[in-house]
Amino acid sequence: MRYKKALLTAPLLFLAMVAVYNANGREIGSYDTQPAKLTAIALARDGTLALDNVVATTPALGVRSAFAVDRHGHRRTAYSVVPAVLAGGLAAALSAAHLVDLREPRAANLIAKLTASVLTALAVALAFLIARRRLAQAPALALAIGLGLGTNYWAQVSQTLWQTETAVVALTGALFCLCVPVVELSTRRLWQASLLLGLAGAARPQLGPAIAILALSMVTRRGRRSDMVILSPLAIIAILVMALNIAWFGHPLGVMPTLEALHPAVHGVGSSLGSPVVGGLGLLFSPSRGLLVFSPILVVALAAWPALRASSWRDDLRWCCAAALGQFAAYACYAVWWGGHTYGPRYLNDVLPLIVPLAAAGLPWWLDIPWRRVVAAVALAWSILIAGAGAFVYPYEGWNVLPIDVDTDHGRLWEWKDPQFLRCWVAGPSPKNLSLFKAAPPR
Repeated sequence: MRYKKALLTAPLLFLAMVAVYNANGREIGSYDTQPAKLTAIALARDGTLALDNVVATTPALGVRSAFAVDRHGHRRTAYSVVPAVLAGGLAAALSAAHLVDLREPRAANLIAKLTASVLTALAVALAFLIARRRLAQAPALALAIGLGLGTNYWAQVSQTLWQTETAVVALTGALFCLCVPVVELSTRRLWQASLLLGLAGAARPQLGPAIAILALSMVTRRGRRSDMVILSPLAIIAILVMALNIAWFGHPLGVMPTLEALHPAVHGVGSSLGSPVVGGLGLLFSPSRGLLVFSPILVVALAAWPALRASSWRDDLRWCCAAALGQFAAYACYAVWWGGHTYGPRYLNDVLPLIVPLAAAGLPWWLDIPWRRVVAAVALAWSILIAGAGAFVYPYEGWNVLPIDVDTDHGRLWEWKDPQFLRCWVAGPSPKNLSLFKAAPPR
């Protein structure tokens, strides 16, 4: 009965998050996100995943590395097509219902924003249901709100179509299946988790470390050799993705090696690997990229330590912690740990679903004593304030390029005198806010 109430609350939370994510009335895209939304429109309107007509109409896009040339001379997105396929289905449905004119110039922005906001809101609702297994209704709801509005789920993931919105909802769905006591870990749950992990990896291959650790948990927690076959959906999806990459670009990783080779020219680093100490400290504490600077509410997960010690490897908690640490370590070793031109800790958006069970285990400690509740409330308020600033201001504040490009001057990542969030507060709302709500000009 208690969990049935949560099942009623989750849809309301989903709708509330969709409304908040769209309150700024604009799509916040970037250099790399453009091909996804344009591919979605091409699929819905012309039935193709190629971007030949798009580049022919706007030749300037042809010089961008994100618009890759395949082995047959066709223009394609350099990133996963999975998000574009999902968005293309939504675009086709809205077009068939005469709710969206796919010929309008703003149609791509509208579809990108709508798809991303819906998928991110769904991830938040699933996170609430995961937390509800360990918490009462109100604390679980507070945790979900902290995730949805106190992180870059609001400022970034929900704002445009690329990879992360699809990856986090698939990963959260997999955790919804896996984050149960081992006696409830049914074969059906494992099959579903395998399929969802495959979808997460197809959307964002960089999630490989976390997916590998969770896959290992699936074949060891119940102690059955027969559980190895459950990884079949994950393996099949991975093989299909590599086969498509080979067919299009002649390499199992697609265009990724080519994109990595651009780092010296674009990001001012010599290779893809960097110092894990610098990367790790930057991902956590950089004034303009640090997770604990932008979302200090996540410290609630640190109080999960007693629960971790009391658990075993047959439980979900240790595996979520291992997956989060493994993914964090991978990004800490990445030379471009700051993620180029972005707002806050872009790469650690991938880790947030894995922190949910840990936060749920640690939150009771914070709520146990009044002063701890005050600290948690202040951390939540700060996190929401910074995330909201990104949603309503970025990139209007110009921090990534002024006074000098952050990809050229990496020292700016450590300057407390001019952090990105403070620049947003000073700059004020973007003039592009509500642009998606304005009537389209007559054709």
